[in-house]
Amino acid sequence: MGESDSVEPIVDTTAGKVSGLLREDIYQFFGIPFAAPPVGPNRFRAPKPVATFEHVRPATKPSPVAPQLESPLEQSLGAPPLEFDEATCLTLNVYSPGLDDAERPVMVWIHGGAFVNGAGSSPIYDGTRFAQHGDVVVVTINYRLGAFGFLCLEDIFGKEFAGSGNAGLLDQIAALEWVRDNIANFGGDPNQVTIFGESAGAMSVGTLLGTPKAQGLFHRAIVQSGSASFTSSREEATETARRVLEGAGITTVAELEAAPVDAILESQKDVLARYGRAKMPFMPVVDGTVLTESPLAAIAAGKTGDVPVMVGTTADEMTLFHVFDLGVGEIDFDEVIALMRSVFGDKTEDALATYQANRPEASTSELYTAIATDRVFRIPAIRLAEAEAKNNHPVFMYLFTWPSPAFDGALRSCHALELPFMWDALDRPGLSVITGDGPERQDIADAMHAAWIAFARTGNPGWDVYDLDRRATQQFDVERPLLLDPMGDERELWTTNAEV
Repeated sequence: MGESDSVEPIVDTTAGKVSGLLREDIYQFFGIPFAAPPVGPNRFRAPKPVATFEHVRPATKPSPVAPQLESPLEQSLGAPPLEFDEATCLTLNVYSPGLDDAERPVMVWIHGGAFVNGAGSSPIYDGTRFAQHGDVVVVTINYRLGAFGFLCLEDIFGKEFAGSGNAGLLDQIAALEWVRDNIANFGGDPNQVTIFGESAGAMSVGTLLGTPKAQGLFHRAIVQSGSASFTSSREEATETARRVLEGAGITTVAELEAAPVDAILESQKDVLARYGRAKMPFMPVVDGTVLTESPLAAIAAGKTGDVPVMVGTTADEMTLFHVFDLGVGEIDFDEVIALMRSVFGDKTEDALATYQANRPEASTSELYTAIATDRVFRIPAIRLAEAEAKNNHPVFMYLFTWPSPAFDGALRSCHALELPFMWDALDRPGLSVITGDGPERQDIADAMHAAWIAFARTGNPGWDVYDLDRRATQQFDVERPLLLDPMGDERELWTTNAEV
């Protein structure tokens, strides 16, 4: 250990040898392919096995990412555009403390981005510190996004496209199969795999919990600001696919396989604008092939594996979308009432009174944010925890409440704010724009980072399990008490008056 970056450690994989780096006493490998290029006849189909390579393949820098439009959020923060390449995007990155037979726990990260943006190679997802502090092996993955990953084509082009609406999900499963088959050579234990993700990554984790084909490929799961509730019906997904094809001028399979990436992305952009970004037209599909039922229904029925699950949200998820105007815009009170009526129907008046009583000084926007946060994030997360608890599976709940000082405090405890903390990445360039530079931050990061490591190593993050009586929830903030049924009166509104 302690050798220079010039050292190129070499590891065998099922496809051939790869060479990486030794940096900060951690072995690092980037851009390792786990599936064949998803181009030509492989487009919009289940991932195929990667071809073997005779010579040592350099794995010293991340590959280009999956095709995607520029992220409005990352643009707002001044991030440079990502380099993408459809042919080389199905890759993963590995961080390991040792290339030995130590059988370390493995943590596989699935990135977020509304199923249309993101990459496992994003600097914030650097697994070095998890590997250093936890003696774990970290894997971060790419998967097909947007129209390339979630275009349901079977009812348009026939049986050969069965499962196409879940190509991105199948990519994730293929990456987990690669971990099963290869990670022992990187010092990891294929029988101690934790999948974790945030936002669409957490929705992916929740979906994998209820996906038959994924069972046995992981043994613990962490769901950050997501759940098992985000899927499209086959009919909805097929209609989205028709609009993408029409916009790109595609009418035949040959045209589908040959269409320029930019043409598909431009059509995807029009579809996103039509639906509104918050509706996420591209997501896993209950297609009858990969998903035969809602993942949450499968979990609730006890059809999936008994794996420990940690699930949680931030306190004010939706402020991120409001502050950066990610398809939300200005909000008036009529919109609050419309949102409430769409959820609570004739119980709207009582529900509104409860939210207002708990926030007597709240502005219209703050009131809308609280209700929308519950609808999109907190209540679906609780539904997942409840389903696991009813089956006597070990499940742990958390709530991140530390408020960001950025933008005069407007972000509060927003969506994705916990990421720099749990990755122990507060010093990464650019993140202080969101986190500020207060001295209390590192203490919170230390606590979260340690909890994630403990869960990956033992299946227990260090607090009481969530059950339907106490509903124990670990708060992450300057103070970190164990809360019992936080905001229970509002939770009860959804239990009795609404379906989520």
